[in-house]
Amino acid sequence: MNTAAILPVAIIAAALVIRAAISELRRPGSARRQWAFMRDRRALAAGAVTAAATVLIGWPQIGPAATAWALLVGALTAHLVHLPAHRP
Repeated sequence: MNTAAILPVAIIAAALVIRAAISELRRPGSARRQWAFMRDRRALAAGAVTAAATVLIGWPQIGPAATAWALLVGALTAHLVHLPAHRP
């Protein structure tokens, strides 16, 4: 497995978790709102389709590391799909 291909995914994921934690410390309840996309079926479906496409396209280039990238891309896509429906 190409560990150099997974390192940026780990850094980005850690940064997102740290950002959510700091936001929660400043404004209690904000992390729940940030991660609400995990309960939105439409957003999860969009994220799953994007993740599957990422694995299919990325596997020949980077092998199993494509799975890590697919999880990150799928989560970010789900978050973006969820946002427009819940803007004030």
